[in-house]
Amino acid sequence: MEAYADLIAADDVLLFVNAAITATGQREFHSTAAEQQLSLDFLHEYMRVNYRGLYAAALALDINDHNATLIVRHLLESTREATAEQRHTEGRLIARRLALLPPQRVYKLIGELRRRKVNNRRTRAILRDWLAARPDQTLDAVKYRAGLKRALRHAHLRPGHEEVGGFLFASAARAPYRSPLLDAWRRAHYEQSALYDLPYTVAEGFAQRHGIPRGAFLERIAPRMTSLERLRLQESARGHGAAVTTDLTRMPLTRLASYVLGLPAADRLARRAELTEALRAAARRAAGAQAGSWGRVAAVLDDSFSAYGSGVKRRRPLAAALACHYLLEALAADYTALWTTGRTDALLAHPYGPTPLGRRILDALDTAPQRLLIVSDGWDNAPPGLAAEVLRVWRTRLDPERRTSIVHLNPVYDADGFDVRRLAPTVPTAGLRDAEDLPALVEFAQFAEGRTDLGELTSHLAARTERFLAAGEAR
Repeated sequence: MEAYADLIAADDVLLFVNAAITATGQREFHSTAAEQQLSLDFLHEYMRVNYRGLYAAALALDINDHNATLIVRHLLESTREATAEQRHTEGRLIARRLALLPPQRVYKLIGELRRRKVNNRRTRAILRDWLAARPDQTLDAVKYRAGLKRALRHAHLRPGHEEVGGFLFASAARAPYRSPLLDAWRRAHYEQSALYDLPYTVAEGFAQRHGIPRGAFLERIAPRMTSLERLRLQESARGHGAAVTTDLTRMPLTRLASYVLGLPAADRLARRAELTEALRAAARRAAGAQAGSWGRVAAVLDDSFSAYGSGVKRRRPLAAALACHYLLEALAADYTALWTTGRTDALLAHPYGPTPLGRRILDALDTAPQRLLIVSDGWDNAPPGLAAEVLRVWRTRLDPERRTSIVHLNPVYDADGFDVRRLAPTVPTAGLRDAEDLPALVEFAQFAEGRTDLGELTSHLAARTERFLAAGEAR
């Protein structure tokens, strides 16, 4: 019975990790936002109550930012339930994870903690240390003014910069600030040129207030944009006649894939050489030392209609598949890509048609690969169930020695099943958020084949936790 309980516990942990990688509480193709949020809330509560140590250890894994902030909030809300040893480990994990999160996520989390009246001593200490580690509090004061103001009040702290207190809390107009950034904000209320010394997100509001034409504003503020802001806005700027460019070869692979899929087909064709080189450069960077070491690889990539995702996660599943395509091309010595629509030009991928996964898996196995990767939401419907049967027969009859490694990577959380949708019990399935995590997820998928020992999984999580914390302390 104890061994059976361990298997159940291991399965619960793997189920939660898959959810924490893929689910964001937003609408998906097959489920509403409310269904996603309800399902995710249940999983977090279940894990926190039953496996608190493993729940906290998930912060050391490649989970998405939405779930990382949910874990931090749940742990801080339930401080009294933790032992002294758990509180020590959780504090280190939370501090390390907050340092990696985008600041706007942390300020939003602080607002939620304040709304829920979570203000215990541990929470205040963690917020104090995070705020003290921020590189430029004047930048935070300008860019995240309301968030910083709430954070200081909630943690009962004084600003770390002498002028920030007056900037945040003084109600009356004041004389010029000594800080150039704070003074640029003051002057931008009446002086147009001053707004170009501000971060883009702050300057945008002033530009609208002053009635500055969008094209002229974007072109002049471009040097103040981050690389991701330039990527997101360069097509919009082009429509307004402004030149906003960024070095695509330095962009993260999955973000770049999303950008490419957002371009009209004609633009992709006209810029084929530029976009292909950028995607391959990002893939080589993500592959790192493993480039070319995976031998003969075949991939089944889902570009069916459901790969559109939803209005709030537009083409996100397809972007994950496209990014995986280029990464696998970099990892493999010999690579074969099979899209469900049958297309052969990955750059022109778009969501279309049914999902004949079973047929494409047969085609992939015909190439005798050493590794077969399937990137799909798991809704096999042309005909339904063929993929599961093909994989069952292959694994039990044709390849019981497992000469071919098969892993299913699913970028979509299934709210009804509290997990990512699986193709077959004989093939491990792992949740996928960003293609850059693919090598680590393929390694982690060994635990998802239904025979995992809880002790082995716990050891793996402990090792990941130590590496995660050590990396933070080495900085």
